[in-house]
Amino acid sequence: MKRLILAAGLAASLATGAAYADDALKAAIAGEHRSAANKARDAARHPYETLTFFGIKPTMTVVELAPGGGWYTEILAPYLRPNGKLIAAGQAFVPEKRGGMAFKAKLDAAPALYDKVVPAVFEPPATYQIAAPNSVDMVLTFRNLHNWVGTGEDALKVTFKEIHKVLKPGGVLGIVDHRLPASMTQDAKASSGYVHEAWVIKLVEGAGFKLAGKSEVNANPKDKADYEKGVWTLPPVLTNKDKDREKYMAIGESDRMTLKFVKQ
Repeated sequence: MKRLILAAGLAASLATGAAYADDALKAAIAGEHRSAANKARDAARHPYETLTFFGIKPTMTVVELAPGGGWYTEILAPYLRPNGKLIAAGQAFVPEKRGGMAFKAKLDAAPALYDKVVPAVFEPPATYQIAAPNSVDMVLTFRNLHNWVGTGEDALKVTFKEIHKVLKPGGVLGIVDHRLPASMTQDAKASSGYVHEAWVIKLVEGAGFKLAGKSEVNANPKDKADYEKGVWTLPPVLTNKDKDREKYMAIGESDRMTLKFVKQ
């Protein structure tokens, strides 16, 4: 009887914890600190479904690689702040990098949200000062991998080995990026911004990861990836500005792979 009571109590505790984590994630996404423009992109970026697929929990130590303007940071930071840790790894704290300093200014302007974000330097292929070995539960990168392709495949292998190094055994690497149809040729620098999903999987698994799952939550079958100016033809960039704007708005944001890997 005692075992049954303990088991029931444990199950209830786990259910409560899962509900708390889910509510906390929804609250971070719905937070008033996020701008209307950023929230408007939820319909294309699916942050709740994406992060849930990766298996994020509020007690984790999570690295966000190359956070850019901080679109996902706005969600991850308040979600992880009470009981977890967010490491922002990029150019954020390199003085000579203008974009990075803009990100730092964003964090400094709202300490109640971002005071616990830990800075780290991630500048492939030269510098990897992400975190201590085997110290991180999850590494996330959103629409960045195509920017690293130009460093060359050997350098890319080093990048993923460095990511592998900081993750705990069983830790998760989550990747979202623009997907090039298998029937189209990927150039050596991924200059269109699109990359083959099969190529990404092979590359990452070669660094000691195992593919744990694929999600189509960020798929867009309207995107044919055949634009003269690459993925930036589509929203939100709209490189062509008003030329064929309605056409590209109707297509929407890019077709994206969403891949979950586990450290072996």
